[in-house]
Amino acid sequence: MAVILKSRLTCPHCGYSKTETMPTNACLYFYQCCGCNTVFKPLKGDCCVFCSYGNVKCPPVQQGIDCCH
Repeated sequence: MAVILKSRLTCPHCGYSKTETMPTNACLYFYQCCGCNTVFKPLKGDCCVFCSYGNVKCPPVQQGIDCCH
């Protein structure tokens, strides 16, 4: 299965959405919304903002890799 590298992040504060390219070698823990400038982080139990707020999980999770440990 091919790894998807783009995910649409939706801000939990204002609802603004933007498609971003996900890094393949690291988790993105903080993200600043382009709509309201709020900086948010993953929900408890998720490794990155893509896993919490994106429409596609991060590349390591897509591959079944535990990227947090």
